[in-house]
Amino acid sequence: MMLSRAKNWLFLCCLLTGSAYAAEPDAKQWLERMTRALAEQNYEGFFFHVRDERSERMRIIHRVDKGNVSERLVSLDGSGREIIRNASEVICYLPDRRTVLVEKRSERSDATSLLGGLPAYSQSLEKLYEIEKVGGVVKTLGRKTQILSVQPRDQYRYGYRLWLDQETALPLKSQLCDRQGRVIEQILFSEVNLRDRIGADDLKPAVNADGFTWLRQTTQPVVVASMTVGWTVIRLPAGFKLTERRVQAIAGSDAPVRHLVFSDGLATVSVFIEPRDTQAQPMRGLTRVGAAFAYSRDLEGHQITAVGEVPAATVEAIAAGVMRDGASDDAAASKPDQAASASAPPP
Repeated sequence: MMLSRAKNWLFLCCLLTGSAYAAEPDAKQWLERMTRALAEQNYEGFFFHVRDERSERMRIIHRVDKGNVSERLVSLDGSGREIIRNASEVICYLPDRRTVLVEKRSERSDATSLLGGLPAYSQSLEKLYEIEKVGGVVKTLGRKTQILSVQPRDQYRYGYRLWLDQETALPLKSQLCDRQGRVIEQILFSEVNLRDRIGADDLKPAVNADGFTWLRQTTQPVVVASMTVGWTVIRLPAGFKLTERRVQAIAGSDAPVRHLVFSDGLATVSVFIEPRDTQAQPMRGLTRVGAAFAYSRDLEGHQITAVGEVPAATVEAIAAGVMRDGASDDAAASKPDQAASASAPPP
């Protein structure tokens, strides 16, 4: 349940002047070009997503209309899975399960976009990552590309290698790497086509969802008065800050689950806090799926789980730092349900 929400990737872009850690101008400019290309360019293509020695071939259609980015991902591995990202929602069609998952579009869900987790230049990014241009021009997909290296300055985050098309700055290949340079996950395009225009019909799913079960994530924001009470995290790894805090309903949990999101501007960790069933065996320790680690512990009758595409040390440190802040948050946790009940029509 928790690992399915692991994917928490982020896009930022701003110009650095006068940083103590000065990137090569070319490296900085390459990242800025890539960010603009992904935000402004219509394209479609085919790529391989390689993880845990498994490879999945997918098609992507990326549409930009009046500054709004929409995206359609189609799995070509036989499952028929499709993900549609429109202006307001992210919709995942799972034909093999006859299920459709829907959640409201947010910065967090945009981070799970195919290329949404790639690094974009910012001053805070360069304080945490070393950005370099690697070697000269190399050929990728028969096109001239420049390799960039974005490596962490400590053990709490992964690094990236990017192969950027010299003409368009689109990433034709990307790798997520650990501190030893080992590739954890990679995306390799086999074909990319730039298009002047992509119609709205190209973003419609091919899946016939008649008779499917539709599951909509119900999320209620935490009221402002409760934002500073209940739970907190101390001794965060350098650069990580609280970026989102909410109470939401999650399938399989009888009580609302508190969800805290921490980010350094690129790497993201989610913390889930839920009352534990006293009759159930608590989850403890470290779990890994692909590039994502999850660390769980039991605290005062609650299950604490930190999960993200970060090294194990990061989720362990953040989960270990979860504490009550000295005030009861039972009332805060119940407010979303009360609001929902009040607005619901009588049976």
